[in-house]
Amino acid sequence: MNEADNKQPMETKSASKPKLTFKLSRTSALYTLLGSPKARVGFVVVMFFVLAAIFAPLIAPGDPKQFMGATTQPPSAEFILGTNPQGKDVFAQVIWGGRLSLIIGFGAGGMMILIATIIGMIAGYFRGVVDDILNFIMNLFLVIPGLPLLVLLSAYLKPGTSTVILALAITGWAFNGRIVRAQTMSLREKDFVAAAVVSGEPALKVIFVHILPNMVNIIVGGFIGGVTYSILAATGLAFLGLASTQDVTWGTNLFWAQNGGALMIGAWWAFMPSGLAVALVAFGLALINYGMDEITNPRLTAERDIRSVLKKARLPRMRATPVVPHEH
Repeated sequence: MNEADNKQPMETKSASKPKLTFKLSRTSALYTLLGSPKARVGFVVVMFFVLAAIFAPLIAPGDPKQFMGATTQPPSAEFILGTNPQGKDVFAQVIWGGRLSLIIGFGAGGMMILIATIIGMIAGYFRGVVDDILNFIMNLFLVIPGLPLLVLLSAYLKPGTSTVILALAITGWAFNGRIVRAQTMSLREKDFVAAAVVSGEPALKVIFVHILPNMVNIIVGGFIGGVTYSILAATGLAFLGLASTQDVTWGTNLFWAQNGGALMIGAWWAFMPSGLAVALVAFGLALINYGMDEITNPRLTAERDIRSVLKKARLPRMRATPVVPHEH
């Protein structure tokens, strides 16, 4: 047996060895989200501010509350974005302010969707008296004006980041709770839920093991919307002076700029960077939410599938519900 014969079995064995490949399915939610140009732009915008907040000590070293000696100084080589009426570096305040603003936004958004998911799913599954009580609570929070309640809670509770997160979560969960409840009531009638109930599985296991995975897209969409609402609302509270003015956030930056009369004297650099940061983050989250809507909205999903089929067949595009003209 020559050397070539010895190598042949090894080559055959090597050729038959399975290769591990990782590929996103074209029908998966992640593929759809990443395939949306708007969602990709949104991810880039949001991640830019998240990374800037994480690496704030490297980007803007030092104490952002430090007095720099010159008040309302315009942008220059020494101070990229100038100084505010209190003589603090605006660039450092914007970078460091993103930390607390994003923590409040994601923290309140997460708590908000957690409360909405638990209450909404329990109400939608059990129905009856349980649904009546929980539905009354949700309607009550929806009827009560959110901003006055938010101002009231912020005024009477101890100022701080945790207070703002708690106040935002309490006032903002009900809308998502109604959406989760309605979707749970729809999924409760599906065959896989009936099979789980007949097999004797506990109600909570049916809710959180069988129904919950089918609501991930709605929950993620609600979370993104909650984060957007929380960042905007927290900025508004801080601007009104109802949050801790000693913390450095985008909202407190606007508060101190307004308090120092920056708008009246034309010092645009004192308030525009923080306001622009809030607007860009909200814009990026809205684009991501639009990408999620392409997954959860049946009409947009149908339109995307029809466009894909028409593109392969090289036919002209049409809407999700095409109308064929009647020939007389």
